[in-house]
Amino acid sequence: MNTVSPTLQALSCADDYDPNSIPVPKAREVIARFLSPVSTMERVAVRAALGRVLAEDVVSPVDVPSHDNSAMDGYAVRFADLKQDGKVTLKVAGSSFAGVPFAGSVSAGQAVRIMTGGVVPEGADTIVMQEHAEAKDGQVSIGGGHRQGQNLRRAGEDLKQGQPALRRGQPVRPAEIGLIASLGIAEVSVYRKLRVAFFSTGDELVSVGLPLAAGQIYDSNRYTIYGMLTRLGCEVIDMGVIRDDPKLLEAAFREAASIADVVITSGGVSVGEADFVKELLNQLGEVVFWKIAMKPGRPLAYGKIGDAHFFGLPGNPVSVMVTFYQFVRDALLKLSGRDPIDPLPAFKVPCTSSLKKAPGRTEFQRGILTRDDAGNLSVRVTGEQGSGILRSMSEANCFIILPTDQGNVTPGTLVEVQAMESVI
Repeated sequence: MNTVSPTLQALSCADDYDPNSIPVPKAREVIARFLSPVSTMERVAVRAALGRVLAEDVVSPVDVPSHDNSAMDGYAVRFADLKQDGKVTLKVAGSSFAGVPFAGSVSAGQAVRIMTGGVVPEGADTIVMQEHAEAKDGQVSIGGGHRQGQNLRRAGEDLKQGQPALRRGQPVRPAEIGLIASLGIAEVSVYRKLRVAFFSTGDELVSVGLPLAAGQIYDSNRYTIYGMLTRLGCEVIDMGVIRDDPKLLEAAFREAASIADVVITSGGVSVGEADFVKELLNQLGEVVFWKIAMKPGRPLAYGKIGDAHFFGLPGNPVSVMVTFYQFVRDALLKLSGRDPIDPLPAFKVPCTSSLKKAPGRTEFQRGILTRDDAGNLSVRVTGEQGSGILRSMSEANCFIILPTDQGNVTPGTLVEVQAMESVI
């Protein structure tokens, strides 16, 4: 057995630490103590940065905007030429379009026709909207009630040259790609993708496309895990199905830990004659906890195999997804370099369903969040909540989180819901 880490030793001495029945908040806290983000960086083209995490601040090489420009179609004027009450008539000296600025300057008694984004000519300090002006025969009449500097966007108003536009740790989404491109930057530094190896365990599992024999089931867990990992931008390594054979499992664990930052398995972590994972993990690495006081997903394992993190998810399809969302997702984001982590949003709404719940464990029931004609949110349960009913996850757009001491829920009760990534 490997030497136990100081962190695990410290946890073992904690009064509220029980690796065989750890509360949900404690499990999250424990996992967080072991997480150190990847540090390897690489330069990529802006488009290739989509879905990645910035490894360095993106610093603006220019002022944004680069020049004073108009926020409206109208006329660039000198505020000193305007009257607060009554009209003034100014001569139109020319025009300033986006990309084609006015060549001269605005003198007393003059105005320049200007379009949105057009460079504000020298001498002008105010933009009058075209709706508030009357143009005729090369002149423009403007009434009172204007404010100096109105409708004018100053150079550097959004970003000053040398100012960080984006911070290290931010995910690169479409908005960030557009912002980077607007600065004229062609490449950015991002963290390398987190490598995650995963496999299913069990003699009863059959790959999709093959016929089923008596007692066999299709291995759906690898597909849901693949989907969840891909959405997080991980480099996924699918190692297939590993049979319930100690030698095969040991070889798979050793290979996975040697090529990946994180190893994820489904099945084999509950008590049973063919569950070899716990024994192997005790031999190959260190086990932090094996069970969580939650439903579904009680048999959830977390530990280390060498430098690789290990998550042993349950075998039931719903439990796989619930435990991934509640524990694995945030851990992977942290390891990927995301800072801060964007948690799935949680808030309270009335529940329109009756919910069965016995005190003693945190429950994550699958719910459907809806909005009525008046804009009020409510949630209802998807139906049967068995941990093998994967359809309940497909229909759901949120989790209904029922705390440890919660009992049955009657219709109209406020409950905490957590939106899934599919709706944000």
